[in-house]
Amino acid sequence: VGEAAAAPRGPGGAAVGPPRDPQEFSSNWKALQELLKQKANNSNKPLSTGQTDTKKKQPPKASKSPQVPAVNGNGTVVKAKSTNKKDSGSAKDTPSSAKPESKGVTANKNLNGTKSNGKGCKEKKKNGIVVKEKDELKHKRRKAEEHVEQQPKEADIWFDDVDPKDIEAAIGPEAAKIARRNLGLETEHSQSVEQVLVKEKAFDGLTRAVAMDCEMVGVGPKGEDSILARVSLVNQFGKCVYDKYVKPTEEVTDYRTAVSGIRPQNVNTGEDFKTVQKEVAEILKGRILVGHALQNDLKVLLLDHPQKKIRDTQRYKPFKQRVKSSRPSLKLLCERLLNVQVQTAEHCSIQDAQAAMRLYTLEKKKWEAAVKNKTNNKNFK
Repeated sequence: VGEAAAAPRGPGGAAVGPPRDPQEFSSNWKALQELLKQKANNSNKPLSTGQTDTKKKQPPKASKSPQVPAVNGNGTVVKAKSTNKKDSGSAKDTPSSAKPESKGVTANKNLNGTKSNGKGCKEKKKNGIVVKEKDELKHKRRKAEEHVEQQPKEADIWFDDVDPKDIEAAIGPEAAKIARRNLGLETEHSQSVEQVLVKEKAFDGLTRAVAMDCEMVGVGPKGEDSILARVSLVNQFGKCVYDKYVKPTEEVTDYRTAVSGIRPQNVNTGEDFKTVQKEVAEILKGRILVGHALQNDLKVLLLDHPQKKIRDTQRYKPFKQRVKSSRPSLKLLCERLLNVQVQTAEHCSIQDAQAAMRLYTLEKKKWEAAVKNKTNNKNFK
């Protein structure tokens, strides 16, 4: 019955093409239903591949019945998706020459979906992107949770006298941050050099210990000899108590501006050397003098100071051991022990004096105890 109904549809008895209008579609659908009734005892049972007549080409199914498979141009059963579109929406266009008039008809060239209706494809792609984004978000969240779990706690960082830089290299920045906080080197997330070196709202007068630093300029044929150009002193809290430029006592042949920060206008309007020398000597009298490579500063000032009252950060053994250097620079000590960068460009004698004082206060108790023991041992001998 199905064959009789379907055969006249093909032009000149040729292979049956897809339905071109609703009437033709309905007629073919009825023929298929008749065939199914004859071949199957139960009309509600889904059609299997073996029940289909593979000799004749049958038109595709309507989208209303998702359980009934459609038959493609090759005579094989194709599982069609059910949609809410009109009947012609899911019909397959088997011969490439036959173009459907309805917009709803999908134009698949083959069953692999290499060329398909753009609308359905876009939806799939869109869904695919959404799924991918969700997966990425889940992955990122999981990684973030793992990171939080791995962060060290304050109680975990217990080691003493360990360079925070070494802790950072071994465990990570969070651990180093805790170690610095424990050492009193870092109280905020990010600190400026001045915040580390100067105690805010502290006493700004003279204290029992003062730190000094001098800037020098070059004299002589190649500027190899040094004379004083600026001297700065800070108190125990890093507050500046003295800062003066000094008039040259000889002709300057090298201002060493890149390092010293000194320019002709600074020293030309400076104080007389003798005045500065006298004022500095008065400040230093009876006080602990802190600095870095102090022998150079005292030399250009033409001053002396009792050895037992000198605290030189370049010569302090525990510092040398910690940074593994016999003559550590002030820059290296600040970087390793204070976690601050000094002398990145032109030097500033105030900042250098503050840095030396901060290094001293970091070890003040131990340092003073070592000096006291040394003195007691000498007296005992």
